[in-house]
Amino acid sequence: MNTILIIFFVITYAAIAFEHPLKVNKSATALIGCGLLWTIYAVFTGNVTEHLNESLSATAQIVFFLMGAMTIVEIVDAHDGFDVITDRIKTTRMTSLLWLIGFVTFFLSAVLDNLTTTIVMMSLTRKLLGQREDRLFFAGIIVIAANAGGAWSPIGDVTTTMLWIGGHITALAIIKGVFIPSVVNMVVPLAVIGYMLRGKTIVSPDKTVENCGKYETTSFERSFMFFAGIGVLCAVPVFKTLTHLPPFMGVLFGLGLLWLAGELIHRGKDDVEKQRLTLASALQRIDLSSLVFFIGILLAVAALEHTCILASLAQWLDALVGNQAMIVTLLGLVSAIVDNVPLVAASMGMYSLAQFPADSFLWEFLAYAAGTGGSILIIGSAAGVAAMGIEKIEFFWYVRRISLLALIGYISGAVAYVLLH
Repeated sequence: MNTILIIFFVITYAAIAFEHPLKVNKSATALIGCGLLWTIYAVFTGNVTEHLNESLSATAQIVFFLMGAMTIVEIVDAHDGFDVITDRIKTTRMTSLLWLIGFVTFFLSAVLDNLTTTIVMMSLTRKLLGQREDRLFFAGIIVIAANAGGAWSPIGDVTTTMLWIGGHITALAIIKGVFIPSVVNMVVPLAVIGYMLRGKTIVSPDKTVENCGKYETTSFERSFMFFAGIGVLCAVPVFKTLTHLPPFMGVLFGLGLLWLAGELIHRGKDDVEKQRLTLASALQRIDLSSLVFFIGILLAVAALEHTCILASLAQWLDALVGNQAMIVTLLGLVSAIVDNVPLVAASMGMYSLAQFPADSFLWEFLAYAAGTGGSILIIGSAAGVAAMGIEKIEFFWYVRRISLLALIGYISGAVAYVLLH
């Protein structure tokens, strides 16, 4: 049975990794793989309902949390709330703008997810930079900074969120433990690209008419929704600490408060005017395909966990490599090629909390490695794929100009983490 499960999981994983050449959405592949693995498990062992219910509960917590967080971000974006940040960025020096964009992306990604942050910051660079070659270098820094910023925050990257919700890390510990390595990961490539662009001045793009026919939000509405949305997301770790309730309850509670606030603010507008600004409209814009992917892949990995395949894999890696830091570093490098969600899910199944308690070296270092390793290749993270689509970045351009810098940053951050701990 175990051999059959491994074969089908490898096929599923390969189909996910080669989603673009195959032109098959990875969400469909994940669901098919999930169904096949649990069917095989049930046929060979009989009743697996208890194991399935246990895995479904853990998966649902992650999915509900992500759904709430994604909806909050969409609400803020619908009100042009991110203009609160972008409208304040004014400089004519290329290097100053690069450092500013890098650090804004880094800290914004810690509160939002790295995908949304990348989209927001890429949109900003298109408004500020008229030359495409300059925007490409900025895109490389945005990808690196977004992934680095998400790694040290419990709500900044889906893999860190998975570890947090699973009880493998706590909010304050991951911030204290991974913040400095994440900064190192970003600053090293940022310094090199800044040196390459020294002396250049910003060439502004031609102004075009935007948002034609679109209802413009007021300054109050933009500011209120921005700070309320960010406040709700930042309050979730505090809510979990004070109430000991799972994070998805905090984010859903905050979403309800934000919904109520929106209804009160827009109650005087007609239905057509406020349609785009409602939470119901935001729910239609969230990336449901990604949520379905998380459901499929997390449940598929859970099937391997219940059959002890992942525990056996951990023992094999320990025997072959021996050093935990080296194993996690290699996993981070692998995340540049394959999706880091199933990679972290598998790692959580490979090692138990009894063996490695919450906030152990293994879990914190895994959060750093899986979160930042994807920057090495542009297809290695959701942020990279988004930047690739927005700016039409060629894979091999990124390999030639950014990948080595991202690798050096990744290794530098990993060394910093090991030295600090």
